[in-house]
Amino acid sequence: MNISRVAKQAGVSIETIRYYQRRGLIAVPAKPLGSHRRYSQDIVDRIRFIKRAQSWGFSLDEIAILSKPLSEVGCVQVQNLVQEKIHSLNTLMRNLGKTVKGLESLLAQCQQQQDCALCPLRGGRQSPCRPGNGQMPCWQAGVLTSPS
Repeated sequence: MNISRVAKQAGVSIETIRYYQRRGLIAVPAKPLGSHRRYSQDIVDRIRFIKRAQSWGFSLDEIAILSKPLSEVGCVQVQNLVQEKIHSLNTLMRNLGKTVKGLESLLAQCQQQQDCALCPLRGGRQSPCRPGNGQMPCWQAGVLTSPS
């Protein structure tokens, strides 16, 4: 099959296929004289594996390691790489949880402010939260969503 069909079946762009080829993640098939390169179903499967591994959080460099033949990278090395990824993702989730808690706290403070110029989410500067001469919380002025 040609490169455009591979791209369609794998759900990627032709540019992505060429990028993977430059990175050494997929092979470049031989080009017969006066003809187009022909790709096998194995290339489609390989691209799908790359996309799946990316969805698991692996970088292209890590995917290159995962893809090496067993003679070059053994099962223990692959398992160690996966364990490192799990640790990295757990750390990221903990940090994201802290970030969410911090933002929730800031939002609660902002919703309690009567003067939006003092709202911590606005950096304490003048803002459009105070139409006319009246003072109103950010959420009433439509800058933030209404508290539930």
